[in-house]
Amino acid sequence: MSTENISKDKFVIVGVEENEADKIARPHISYLQDVWRRFKENKLALFALILLIVLVFLVAFGPAISGYEFEQVDKAARNQFPSSTHWFGTDKLGRDLFARVWQGGRVSMMIGLVGACVTSVAGCLYGGVSAYFGGIVDDVMMRIVEIIISIPYLIVVILLSVVMQSKSLFTLIFAMTITGWCGTARLVRGQMLQLKSQEYVLAAQTLGVSPWKIITRHMLPNTLSVVIVSITFDIPGYIFSEAFLSYIGLGVQSPNTSWGALAASAQANFTFYPFQLFFPAIMIALTMLSFTLLGDGLRDALDPRLRK
Repeated sequence: MSTENISKDKFVIVGVEENEADKIARPHISYLQDVWRRFKENKLALFALILLIVLVFLVAFGPAISGYEFEQVDKAARNQFPSSTHWFGTDKLGRDLFARVWQGGRVSMMIGLVGACVTSVAGCLYGGVSAYFGGIVDDVMMRIVEIIISIPYLIVVILLSVVMQSKSLFTLIFAMTITGWCGTARLVRGQMLQLKSQEYVLAAQTLGVSPWKIITRHMLPNTLSVVIVSITFDIPGYIFSEAFLSYIGLGVQSPNTSWGALAASAQANFTFYPFQLFFPAIMIALTMLSFTLLGDGLRDALDPRLRK
């Protein structure tokens, strides 16, 4: 068949009429912007963040909203059920539970945040030094960690309370963090061992940069995402530990209060006044759930291997 009689209209040009290679598929975004984009896609983590913001707001301003002082005693209003006057009811001394719950939240969250930050800083420095120097230094430092981590923190709290003759907030935080940093140290050490052989670390060593600057400026920042996730998981652990210690009488002492202390004081009247235990218990549960879901979302968002 001759091709001279075929019309050119029957042919369609297949190909790129414009230079598609010059088009940008999407705007350029930074690493943090991409982390936030991926974090927002996780609906549970986003809900946890919103819930945590609400809890922090109530912890900060809740006692003022109630109109009562958390230590204010009203013998005429003892063991009242939740009402328009006392939103969460009152305890056996007539103190407003709404104000006491949020005042206790300040103590519990402060213990969680301070404890997690202290253990993260100590663990990062200890694990970084151990991984960087390696050899006999690493062996000795890790054996020390294994010995410390094998000591139950409950024994440490009891011993420190007896030795220091104090059950103050500082003693409680010190007792929980004195062994709590070991897990972070082992985690950071594992990450550091992977980064130790990277080209930029070898280049810094060749240029004569001091080991301290290499650890703090080159190696630790590259483990920041792992540390942030670790902090979000450590905070609920410290809050629960404080609640447990307060529940057995080794935590925060009166007139100060915490969620654990409120739960401990409410257990005797639980049969008749269950609301006194319900409110501090639900706040502990919501806070721990929020931080756990937030940490899970941050772990996925900060992982560069999941970046698209």
